Amino acid sequence: MQAPLLHAVLAGAGLCLAGTALTSAQTTRQAAPSASLRPAESSSTIANQRDRSVALFGEIGTVLQHPRCMNCHPATERPRQADARRLHQPLVVRGKDGHGAPGLECATCHGKQNFDPARIPGDGHWALAPASMAWEGKSLGQICEQLKDQNRNGSRDLAAIVKHVTSDTLVLWAWNPGPGRVPAPGSNAQFGALMQAWVDTGAACPAS
Repeated sequence: MQAPLLHAVLAGAGLCLAGTALTSAQTTRQAAPSASLRPAESSSTIANQRDRSVALFGEIGTVLQHPRCMNCHPATERPRQADARRLHQPLVVRGKDGHGAPGLECATCHGKQNFDPARIPGDGHWALAPASMAWEGKSLGQICEQLKDQNRNGSRDLAAIVKHVTSDTLVLWAWNPGPGRVPAPGSNAQFGALMQAWVDTGAACPAS
């Protein structure tokens, strides 16, 4: 959404600001720095390949279970928002294809990029993950099995999963979420290296 149109939405409907009304202090507050990721090489001392693969996915999980990812992988029909993972305000729902209900699609407020003056995040295909990929409330082992299940993950094999998490712009947004939001840990390059190392060691999952 272009800025003039977004301003019109904000001013005319009051809709998009309903969940983002901020005090002056909140507006200027900076998010805490993101946590680091242990490099893929740090698992090389684990002799057993399966144990090494499980350890790698444990590190991957610090990204997958971070609010930047979990907010868009909810167990309910409503997304969550902010580092506290509160229910999205104003009230919105998944809709038929993850882009919101008719008349209140994600693109009503979320543009193709972050709109920092109003602290509204954005990306070219802002949407919820499919319900089949809901991670909220699941253990890391369950998320791992779900991620590998082509019946639930969009028919992606392991190579396609690595490509998805290193090239999809909405995934990349997690490391550039705009002011006031903690980025996902480390960098996408480090995350991609961990994912590839996990695949190369057999893509083993932690116990559920």
